[in-house]
Amino acid sequence: MSVSMKDLDPAFRGSGQKDGLEIWRIENFKPVPVPASSYGKFFMGDSYIILKTTALKNGSLRHDIHYWIGKDTSQDEAGTAAILTVELDAALGGRAVQYREIQGNETEKFLSYFRPCIMPQPGGVASGFNHVEVNEQDHETRLYVCHGKHVVHVKEVPFARSSLNHDDIFILDTKFKIFQFSGSNSSIQERAKALEVVQYIKDTFHEGKCEIASVEDGRMMADAEAGEFWSFFGGFAPLPRRAPAEGNEKHEETAFKLLCFDQGKLVPIDCQSLAHELLETNKCYFLDSGSELYVWMGRITSLQERKGASEAAEKLLSDSNRTRTHIIKVIEGFETVTFKSKFKEWPQTPELKLSSEDGRGKVAALLKRQGLNVKGLMKAAPAKEEPQSYIDCTGNLQVWRVNDKDKVQLSSSDQSKFYTGDCYVFQYTYPGDDKEECLVGTWFGKKSIEEDRVIAVSLASKMVESAKFQAVQARFYEGKEPIQFFVIFQSLQVFKGGLSSGYKRFTAENGIDDESYSEDGLALFRIQGSGPENMQAIQVEPVASSLNSSYCYILHDGHTVFTWAGNLTTALDQELMERQLDVIKPNTQSRSQKEGSETDQFWSLLGGKSEYSGQKMVRELESDPHLFSCILSKGNLKVKEIYHFTQDDLMTEDVFILDCHTSIFVWVGQQVDVKVRLQALDVGEKFIVLDFLMENLARETPIFTVMEGSEPPFFTRFFTWDLAKSLMHGNSYQRKLAIVKGGGAPALDKPKRRTPVYSGRSTTQDKSQRSRSMSFSPERVRVRGRSPAFTALAANFESSSNRNLSTPPPVVKKLYPKSVTPDSSNTKSSAIAAVAGSLDRPSQTPAPEFVKDGSESEKPKQEGDGKGVDTVATRVESLTINEDVKENEPEDDEGLPIYPYERLQTTAADPVTEIDVTRRETYLSSTEFKEKFGMTKEAFSKLPKWKQNRLKIALQLF
Repeated sequence: MSVSMKDLDPAFRGSGQKDGLEIWRIENFKPVPVPASSYGKFFMGDSYIILKTTALKNGSLRHDIHYWIGKDTSQDEAGTAAILTVELDAALGGRAVQYREIQGNETEKFLSYFRPCIMPQPGGVASGFNHVEVNEQDHETRLYVCHGKHVVHVKEVPFARSSLNHDDIFILDTKFKIFQFSGSNSSIQERAKALEVVQYIKDTFHEGKCEIASVEDGRMMADAEAGEFWSFFGGFAPLPRRAPAEGNEKHEETAFKLLCFDQGKLVPIDCQSLAHELLETNKCYFLDSGSELYVWMGRITSLQERKGASEAAEKLLSDSNRTRTHIIKVIEGFETVTFKSKFKEWPQTPELKLSSEDGRGKVAALLKRQGLNVKGLMKAAPAKEEPQSYIDCTGNLQVWRVNDKDKVQLSSSDQSKFYTGDCYVFQYTYPGDDKEECLVGTWFGKKSIEEDRVIAVSLASKMVESAKFQAVQARFYEGKEPIQFFVIFQSLQVFKGGLSSGYKRFTAENGIDDESYSEDGLALFRIQGSGPENMQAIQVEPVASSLNSSYCYILHDGHTVFTWAGNLTTALDQELMERQLDVIKPNTQSRSQKEGSETDQFWSLLGGKSEYSGQKMVRELESDPHLFSCILSKGNLKVKEIYHFTQDDLMTEDVFILDCHTSIFVWVGQQVDVKVRLQALDVGEKFIVLDFLMENLARETPIFTVMEGSEPPFFTRFFTWDLAKSLMHGNSYQRKLAIVKGGGAPALDKPKRRTPVYSGRSTTQDKSQRSRSMSFSPERVRVRGRSPAFTALAANFESSSNRNLSTPPPVVKKLYPKSVTPDSSNTKSSAIAAVAGSLDRPSQTPAPEFVKDGSESEKPKQEGDGKGVDTVATRVESLTINEDVKENEPEDDEGLPIYPYERLQTTAADPVTEIDVTRRETYLSSTEFKEKFGMTKEAFSKLPKWKQNRLKIALQLF
């Protein structure tokens, strides 16, 4: 495509250089930039051009151009907007997708830029028609109708009873109150989304100072809010049947028509089915599907040809009075998924993506010669970031091997040793933000049999179901594991063959040699990973072609052991090799081999020298996430993409899929039927087969099923996550109504997750392994049988340096976090009172015995083998022990100074000194004491000493 500076409007210079929105309004047939403060404000008499620039994870910039046409704009201005979008696309390198947006019939993609809605105002610039003056002095009562589950289409309708119906949602905006009327046939999701519009109207037109009322269709007049609503319409009366929507045109979605735009004329193309070969790169084509008209522009078409095609598309719809049909313009090589899906087959054309950079570079060079700023026009530098696991890797792990329709638990020393012919089920619990998190996963070896895979999924699903769906379920295939899997297992070995009965039976029945690993046999292992918390030894074929200059290897044949380091390996790679050697061949002397100086015996074991690769295997990069709403009906999966998604898009009544290319997350709301919950994994597998985004998703792509309220950090990181919203009860409409009326998201009570009893991580590792691997963080405080308050107190003494560095250090939180409800003091008092009530029975933890002088004679058993546990626990226990010994000593509160509670805490910025640290509560005033403890000082003094201590721990007075 040839580009000339005379074809580029000066207003577009320097546009599309960074992520975000840019908007121009057509004034006197010229694009004029709109200030950012006015984004989202549209006038019915104007036309606009909107550019959305998105910075992708691969470093490139994606552009979407929309031209919006108000219902009162002139035909000339609308045509000008259509032509200018083609020019803007040329300035951006000729690869943007262009959308025609008609007021009242905008695409969901466009509306997602201006959440929760756009509300066009009457008026416009003085070109094409007379400007309408808007008087904003007096508030005018208005009635709006709302449509949409994911984005909201808002339209003002006449303020009359006849505008209401049973199918839609209406908003009545009066001077002092905003009413939402929900038709009886409207969905819960639509009602919830409409409430976002109510909040927008309140903040925009009432400065946040008006009441909000919710009216249900069919509610009796006895309801005060319903009575007040109907009073604006002259009293209650039956609603009329819904009239056909204005301009509601019916289209034949399946009747595709392909036309070629050649020398200003449209020529129909006769074809039985749509094939990619029909599109020639030097021409423009129209694909008419009824509700959408696609304009396809070949890569080598000129700017004038593209402008002509754009004008012809506008004229085609105008002549046929199809005012609500969307026009979507795509460039060859950058077609949308929906466009490509119209064709029988669409070949992969990665070379076009590379050539597009050349075209973009030519445009940038042209602009640079004219003295313009071209920064940002070329491909942006990819962001360099280390992959993060987003999961705490110091939790508790249990592993089972599938065997004869059941599972056999592995010992702690064997739970990181997998066989490629077997299937495994694992359960991992780890500390979350406010509770213990649980992940139940299955791992399928490359040569495992289908029967074992089905059994593994069934067993894992039963474990999740028994946990009341409060655990995340995952499905992993060998070779496609995500980083979360590796940091959970940390040091993993994958051996050839299998140990399960199913695998043994399958190999015997099919005459397949059993190649199961033998410690005394010949074996070659490739070592890979990024550190002690993520390292693997993978058994490969013992031949020279299995070597790679970018990896280290371990080769053994009985007691003969070689280590081999490629020329491209680092000191870290070689350290990981030494660590894995301690697992595979402990206490065995090895012979070091460097690439290029190997011994004859080394090559002899590998069957002789041969060529091998020097290129490091590159793991698939996570792409920009896409969110889809899902409906599974009669085995068929229907999905719809949600653009620019947020946490609020996750409706509790629905199922959603988050596609990150390297992983698939299936999110299931609390209000979803139990039968659908059990099919969550099937939904993910059907989505992979569907491959909606045409990403060539592998069948082995990891799938996570996530239940609402149990979202792990590696899922919530894709959102700006508000934990309070996930703790709310009720359907999506009730939750949103509580937020709108209350002004925020309250942290409502939710039953605590039932925490199952799990055995700890491997605590009987070989001495040699412990000496090399520091990945299991032995000094983490995890003491079996202690109360949550005691554990929280112990955690405060834990050194951050003792944690595994593969995850960020935890944020120290109080046992009872500060509530976000308005009456936080009452909530906290209630929480403390609940603790006091729970202490009516002594702890089941055996109490330690003490001699008369207060010294400890027998320490309770502690989980873990790290020395740091004893040190920290002893320090914590000494506080309780010392106070227990003083139980019979007199306490005199008279004459003690009074300090505020904040200064009595050990974590205070300015803590009080020179006081009796074992009696901090006695320095509180009577009023503050009652507020904090929920009882008077006198009542507190009558409690047993152990109850007093635990209450003080709950308040963190220590």
